[in-house]
Amino acid sequence: RWKAEKPWATDPRYFKHVRVSALALIKMVMHARSGGSLEVIGIMQGKMDPNDRRGPTLIVMDVFALPVEGTETRVNPMADAYEYLVNFNEHSKAVGRHENVIGWYHSHPGYGCWMSGIDCATQMTNQRYTEPFLAIVVDPVRTCSTGKVEIGAFRTYPEGYKPPDEGPADYQSIPLGKIEDFGVHQNSYYQLDVSFFKSSTDSQLLALLWNKYWISTLSSSTLVTNQHYLASQVRDLADKLEQAEGQLVNANRSGLYMGGAASGKISAAKSEESQLSKLCRDSSKLTRDHVHGLMSQIIKNTAFNS
Repeated sequence: RWKAEKPWATDPRYFKHVRVSALALIKMVMHARSGGSLEVIGIMQGKMDPNDRRGPTLIVMDVFALPVEGTETRVNPMADAYEYLVNFNEHSKAVGRHENVIGWYHSHPGYGCWMSGIDCATQMTNQRYTEPFLAIVVDPVRTCSTGKVEIGAFRTYPEGYKPPDEGPADYQSIPLGKIEDFGVHQNSYYQLDVSFFKSSTDSQLLALLWNKYWISTLSSSTLVTNQHYLASQVRDLADKLEQAEGQLVNANRSGLYMGGAASGKISAAKSEESQLSKLCRDSSKLTRDHVHGLMSQIIKNTAFNS
């Protein structure tokens, strides 16, 4: 009935919640991690629950990877990938798995969970022809660095729709090379709340995975596995500081040249204060991640060597 009524066609923010199974989450993170610095892409299967107590909810039951060539900035679905998608979906139904394709996921290794221009175009096309459809972005590098899954779920607005001003969104650190793409398209989509659930089968799988990987988990160190990421974060922070300093100098010179030294300095100071506050957040986050890694090593040393 709800497919015939299409309530999302009249309400651009009809879906506000996403529930992801533990199995789907593990498969997404493992697939994203296997790609290293390259983006990966996959398809999600699931269903919709219009009667959820939190409102209309999209439920992700399972995922599968697509055989797609990726680069460090984008993934390119080819004809073979679409053929694979159709065949996989047909074979799933043949063995009793009747979940429909409900969206796609891809990775942003090291630069956060948001939607680029290409991501928005892809999602907008899918929403136009295969609703309901969801996009999920996973950052495997930040996930391993912080120990917390870095994940975001998104849907795009209809073309030409202007969303209401909801004030500043939650801040997240974006690399200098990605800021422009992030800023241009941030009003083209909205983020959904994500929660997780675990079935009895998921619990058994998690127990098996822990029995297999607990040694490597306890013996590994994020300071070693993510040393290149931490170094790149420091370089990015230095570049942002240099850029902010250059903008402040140019703003002061412009104010003096136009005869408005005081106003030029005030406006430059306000702009710079905003930029510097963001840089302070980036610096604090980088410090927290590093301290988290050090504390983990100290706890392991105390537990096993004392």
